[in-house]
Amino acid sequence: MAADKAPSWQGQRSAPTRLILLRHGQTPLSVERRYSGRGNPELTDLGRQQAAGAATRLGDDRDITAVVSSPLQRAVTTAEAVADRLGLDVQIDDGFIETDFGAWEGLTFTEAADRDPDVHRRWLGDVDLPAPDGESFSQVAERVIAAKDQLLQRYPGQTVLVVSHVTPIKTLLRDALLAGPELLFRLHLDLASVSIAEFYPDGGSVVRLVNDTGHLS
Repeated sequence: MAADKAPSWQGQRSAPTRLILLRHGQTPLSVERRYSGRGNPELTDLGRQQAAGAATRLGDDRDITAVVSSPLQRAVTTAEAVADRLGLDVQIDDGFIETDFGAWEGLTFTEAADRDPDVHRRWLGDVDLPAPDGESFSQVAERVIAAKDQLLQRYPGQTVLVVSHVTPIKTLLRDALLAGPELLFRLHLDLASVSIAEFYPDGGSVVRLVNDTGHLS
């Protein structure tokens, strides 16, 4: 009789669901470093080049069985570049949409701080405080983790590409690491960067890659 499969270093014996987390490419608001949440700008020419670079990197990964995207166009366009290479359709999941920055949408950091100095200062360290007329990071986490749990049920032991935004990707990495809220404020993710997290059905998770941009050089 064959020996049982050796456990991982965390003790799991079953195969994890691997989430490849791809941030969308550049938009005009990215260039101007403005809060870009529920607004829907298109990719810039450079953003499309970044999406093409991601497609070159990931388009030959036949382990990817599904491509899931935020509904916002900058993510969908990035996802389509990879999905076309893989011969897959893009599935839209509203759970992976970016934070609703409310009244700060389209503002620079300085403009938002000048508009609401006390709220903005506290918001930078309080995940339960929403932007004016917007979402808190805790609210974002609730929907992102729910969307992630649905993917784990739908694709057990498989590899899924999730194309999303800064806050949802940080939230998924934070969840995989069981890290505190400080990670949201101290982790940098570049445009069109790739991160990888694995989640096991019998418990536990591991982060294998964070903010890799080698395909853009």
